Amino acid sequence: MIASPDALPNDVNGLRALVLAEQVAKRLLMEERDGLAAERDALNAANEKLHHIIAVLRRARFGRKSERLSEDQLALVLEELETDSAKAEAEEEKKDEKLKRAQAKKRRANRGALPSHLQRIEQIIEPENTLCPCCGKAMHVIGEERSERLDKIPAVFRVIVTRRPKYACPCGEAVAQAPAPPRLIEGGIPTEALIADFVVSKYANHLPLYRQAQIFSRQGIPLDRSTLASWAGAAAAELQPVYERLVVILKGMDKLFADETRCPVLDPGRGKTKPGYFWALACDDRPWGGKTPPAVIYSYAPGRGGKHVETLLEGFSGVLQVDGYDGYNILVRPGRRGGPVTLAYCWAHLRRRFYEIAAKGPAPIAQEALERIRRLYKIEDDIRGRPPEERRAVRQARSRLEVENLKSWFEDCLKRVSKSSPVRDAMQYGLNQWNGLIRFLDDGRIEIDSNTIERSMRPIALNRKNSLFAGHDQGAQNWACLASLVETCKLNGVNPNAWLTDVLTKLVNRWPARRIDELMPWAYAAAL
Repeated sequence: MIASPDALPNDVNGLRALVLAEQVAKRLLMEERDGLAAERDALNAANEKLHHIIAVLRRARFGRKSERLSEDQLALVLEELETDSAKAEAEEEKKDEKLKRAQAKKRRANRGALPSHLQRIEQIIEPENTLCPCCGKAMHVIGEERSERLDKIPAVFRVIVTRRPKYACPCGEAVAQAPAPPRLIEGGIPTEALIADFVVSKYANHLPLYRQAQIFSRQGIPLDRSTLASWAGAAAAELQPVYERLVVILKGMDKLFADETRCPVLDPGRGKTKPGYFWALACDDRPWGGKTPPAVIYSYAPGRGGKHVETLLEGFSGVLQVDGYDGYNILVRPGRRGGPVTLAYCWAHLRRRFYEIAAKGPAPIAQEALERIRRLYKIEDDIRGRPPEERRAVRQARSRLEVENLKSWFEDCLKRVSKSSPVRDAMQYGLNQWNGLIRFLDDGRIEIDSNTIERSMRPIALNRKNSLFAGHDQGAQNWACLASLVETCKLNGVNPNAWLTDVLTKLVNRWPARRIDELMPWAYAAAL
């Protein structure tokens, strides 16, 4: 800005320069103001988005029961918020070329490298003219800029044509022809890769068969749901030896997780569904650095009683991590064939009881219980991945005192709280299961909770949600077989689609039974 009239230049050129400088300064100030305003608007939009997310989370956790959101509903809401935010950012980029370049640079820096095993389709973009504008001679390559983008060809169907020429002797005495390769569906149209794909779509991506039939139909391939179901049954029959061997391997472990969940099964005679249960056994020694490959098996039973528990775990003798369901108590009886099982209970189930009380309103005792249990979980976070001996030593030094103090506090609180209080029920639940809850203190292989198996039950719950119920008891068992193999692949970082294609191909080509262990997902991963 001009300080006084005396500072003005006397010549025209000087005045012109001064006016131009003023205009440049004013334009820079306006650009800075516009930039700050845009930044302010972006921050306001981000704040509004965060406030919305917080409101959604509060509703999901603390709202009235009828208004609470499930985990899937919550994920859907957050996806919509992210999509809306991305749309606003894209619109801003269209208006501001400078912002567009900055965002592009940021994306290039953060996206990382695409997997090397993916097929590369190269596109070379040449200049319109490669002749030098100065001398007219052809220019030569001195380098290039290379970028990679991820592409997908959705649901590309193709037809494998198998031709087997026949050869005949000129004298007509002999004919030669290669034998037809064995197929999973003899006389049918699907390849083993196609069957693997729709099995994974159902059991890993939770896409029911009738929806997959609609996808086929859009490609002009009229396949109904019953045809796909028959193919899935054939796959289950072929994979049954692998599943049975996986069951034997898991029951030979020293420590397992177990859980169960509802699986309604259609009861044709009554025109409605009858109760059924999916049971799961899992092994995962990675939290203490164990070398045993992780695995999970599912099985179906028409009930939840102790006899089904006994059948499920026949042949197993070791440590079993479970929730507080008393049906597992049948395994600890002294006369059990093979020896009694040691039960370790789940602190997450105890913590959940206090959390539900605290979520309903002020509850100092429940909040105190949560804080005490939180300290135990903090210690577990510190020792995750360490050897079992080290985990046990830390638990003895740090966790045992916390646990003993918690028990004394429970017993003291029970003398003061009302007999009808929910917090009393939660404390009594913990004390009733105390011996199983503290089992983890003396064995570094035992986890503090059974969340490992609960994570493995989530795919079953999602499939149940999409399929509503199983068609019959045997159908539920086929479901269990295929889901076990798909989930074990996922636990071992194996592409279930590639594994199923490979294993089905080997099995239909008469893979020897004595080499069945070579078909396990972890063996497949090691051979890659």
